Amino acid sequence: MEKVQVVIDFLLTHKLVFTALIVVLVVLVRRTILWKIRGDVAFVSEKQRHWMSRTKNGSFVLTVLLLFVLWQSEINEFALSVTAIAVAIVVASKEIILCFTGSIQRASSRSFRIGDWIEVGKICGEVIEHNMMATVIQEIDLYHGHYHYTGKTATLPNSMFFTYPVKNLNFMKRYVYHDFSIIVPSFVNLYPMIPDIMEKIDGHISYFSDVAKRYNTVIEKHAGVDLPGSEPHIHITSGATGEQIVHFMLFCPTDKATHLEQDIRADFMALYEERFPKETDE
Repeated sequence: MEKVQVVIDFLLTHKLVFTALIVVLVVLVRRTILWKIRGDVAFVSEKQRHWMSRTKNGSFVLTVLLLFVLWQSEINEFALSVTAIAVAIVVASKEIILCFTGSIQRASSRSFRIGDWIEVGKICGEVIEHNMMATVIQEIDLYHGHYHYTGKTATLPNSMFFTYPVKNLNFMKRYVYHDFSIIVPSFVNLYPMIPDIMEKIDGHISYFSDVAKRYNTVIEKHAGVDLPGSEPHIHITSGATGEQIVHFMLFCPTDKATHLEQDIRADFMALYEERFPKETDE
């Protein structure tokens, strides 16, 4: 017992050594827990990401609390000594403070969680980790209508949540409103083609149309708004130089959007060649 007391007195006297031991112990425990959670799988599941994030955040909070208790007297003395320059410290640490408050704002508003698709500014991706300072996402290409991962990982400081609106795109993980257009350079009457192209589209979407209708209803109830619906939509506009633009909108599985677009483009071109053979020859 006396030896234990001697060790405790030594560690309390040499706080730097005690601090190093605490940090090393927490890091070892954290790595062991993360290793147990991850296991031998090649791809981490959403549930595993949740527990890994909780472990990292919990170990960080535990380390801060232990070090605060250990250095409490020194911190109090330091706080009193820097009262005169407190304003300068706040200004210098503005970004850090914004990151912490951004994390609090995210947690209180529940704007997203791990596994959600979000858009912050012009960056879109799936949230794979978030902590007190930053949010890490796997970037997704949404601006070109591909809906696939780019392979890039983006780390967003939480201060961005005060600068840019955070858009939760989580429902797009399964189904998406996919928009695309086809430009017809000649000014011809395309409206007689619409029933034929709609019949082609119905054939392409028949295998998921019932599921899409139910999922669209679920989204409407969750969001509390009247969405366009799960039926395909077509409308035609004219360009500034006389060309016609045929706009398509589909509510379809996200991973099938690109393939459906290609099939519909092929059907439209075949119908156009059949109805306007002279125009295509020109």
